[in-house]
Amino acid sequence: MSELSDQVAIVTGAGSGFGAAIARAFIQAGAKVVLADIDRDAVQRLADELGPNASAAPCDVTSPAQINAAVQHCCDHFGEPDVVVNNAGTTHRNQSMLEVDEAVFDRVFAVNVKSIYHMARAVVPLMKQRGKGVILNIGSVGSHRPRPGLTWYNSSKGAVSVMSKSMAVELAAHGIRVNLISPVMAATGLLQDFMGVADTAENRARFVATIPLGRMCEPADVANAAVFLASPGARFLTGIDMPVDGGRAI
Repeated sequence: MSELSDQVAIVTGAGSGFGAAIARAFIQAGAKVVLADIDRDAVQRLADELGPNASAAPCDVTSPAQINAAVQHCCDHFGEPDVVVNNAGTTHRNQSMLEVDEAVFDRVFAVNVKSIYHMARAVVPLMKQRGKGVILNIGSVGSHRPRPGLTWYNSSKGAVSVMSKSMAVELAAHGIRVNLISPVMAATGLLQDFMGVADTAENRARFVATIPLGRMCEPADVANAAVFLASPGARFLTGIDMPVDGGRAI
């Protein structure tokens, strides 16, 4: 595979789940990838596994200083980024909207929404100078078909959806494409919080029953979509919201 040959990418939240799968797929497609994640050990293990075309950049995406440092790390190791995947995300436990305290609410919006603001301020000027770039934001099918109990999480992903479309319109004149991938629930580290109940086969089956294709999302599903949207094959696509959801949003 060579869809991303000679491309340089930054993937946030790359230490596990969707981010790790995207990083692996990008490497397989020929890219050089900076792995940004708050979990220093996890992201270093993955970089070691993926080899010389991967480099770990421990990073809290809520910190503009750490975002800037990760982007500088990319420039120093591989060159200016061609592709940025804003994948880092968090949630609150599935519960009544009134039971989510303000600190948790603020954390959800800082990680899911404001981090994209910080990253844009760091990478968009570089992309503008070169007249090209790709930004992929990871949203959620929750912004299309919200489940009860995840109101503030769903709202954060709704903000990411509108943000992505507005960025796409504003940056198109500079050759920068911005697209959104919206997965359905997956068996990642946040699964139990999304469900709000114990992670059992019975409880999983209840949620899977709402997905027409009959299974949860797998990280590879999101990674495959990300490779396509970052590749030249998607060169005329910007501002789209691609549900990777087995039909849940229908």
